[in-house]
Amino acid sequence: MIRLSVPSIADEECAAVERVLRSGQLVHGEECELFERELAEYIGCKDVVVVSSGTAALHLALLALGLGPGDAVLVPDFTFPATVNVVEMVGARPILVDVDVFNYNIVPDNIRRAIAEWHGPEKIRAIMPVHEFGCPADMTSIMKIAKEFDLLVVEDAACGLGAIHNGQKVGAFGQAGCFSFHPRKAITTGEGGAIATNDTELSAKLRVWRNHGIQRNDNGMDFVLPGFNYRMTNIQAALGRVQLLKFDNWLMERSKLQKKYIKNLISDKVQLPEEVNGHAWQTFMIRLANSCDRDRIILILRERGIETNIGAHALHTLSYYAQKYSVDCEKAIGNNSERLYKFGLALPLYQGLDIEMVDFVSKNVLDILSFQ
Repeated sequence: MIRLSVPSIADEECAAVERVLRSGQLVHGEECELFERELAEYIGCKDVVVVSSGTAALHLALLALGLGPGDAVLVPDFTFPATVNVVEMVGARPILVDVDVFNYNIVPDNIRRAIAEWHGPEKIRAIMPVHEFGCPADMTSIMKIAKEFDLLVVEDAACGLGAIHNGQKVGAFGQAGCFSFHPRKAITTGEGGAIATNDTELSAKLRVWRNHGIQRNDNGMDFVLPGFNYRMTNIQAALGRVQLLKFDNWLMERSKLQKKYIKNLISDKVQLPEEVNGHAWQTFMIRLANSCDRDRIILILRERGIETNIGAHALHTLSYYAQKYSVDCEKAIGNNSERLYKFGLALPLYQGLDIEMVDFVSKNVLDILSFQ
């Protein structure tokens, strides 16, 4: 079976994890602090706070920025539901914004339209652009809109580590940038995440929220708010530190693989993703023609030894949001996000996948499409 994604775990990663296990220092400690510094240097920001997952990163970012009841947050309609779930978790109101059908990212003009058309009781206070599948969002335009309307920006860079917009790595544009190190990501810590920021006051708040609300002082420590246990372990950080050293080479490898897919998959039944400069290619998703039965194609490919999947979700189609925000979700029916959700097909892509496997996947996709 050619897997959709395979984490890259070599002897160096195993040795780093074993070293921590033998040390007995397993919970959050020196390895995590070193990983934070190395990530900050790689991303090009002042500080990084590592946490237990990408979702935890998003949740803490919104909490530490003071978002909550009475606030509204602009979120792309096409993404993994964690992006919008954390808005609900803090008690704020999500406003779903349609995406571009070629690069799958939130469209700045659609953000402006959503702001102009919003008449709800909540005040729009933030934008959460997602760098979908590693494609850098148009942060120049988004930051301009944020400045114009005095909005916070929390980048969902779960798939975006290493992606670059106008010479700057994503995650360092807004008040906070949130990353994931889930096994499907280009580098992994098993589970894990990180928050990048250039605001040292914000990073201090994030560390308090991360660790049960503990704040240390001259007399020991105090619990100053009802925080969480969102800590990363030293075991995870040791794994991530080794992977980060290899990451730029992995990005080049993934870029070569996607270029081969682009060359191979020429068909009137395939819309290829836009090759945006600075793309990190965490996922390679094509959009099939409306005449295609995407779910059936996934099953046939599995029978032929190829694992594929949907790309992401159209949030307005999910039962929770469709019921709670029915009027807004009904307006979104048939939009770009829904088309990408219904006809998007994510193909195998990971460092270690060879060109012959890409050719085999491409040949089978085209063969199945010829009967659609």
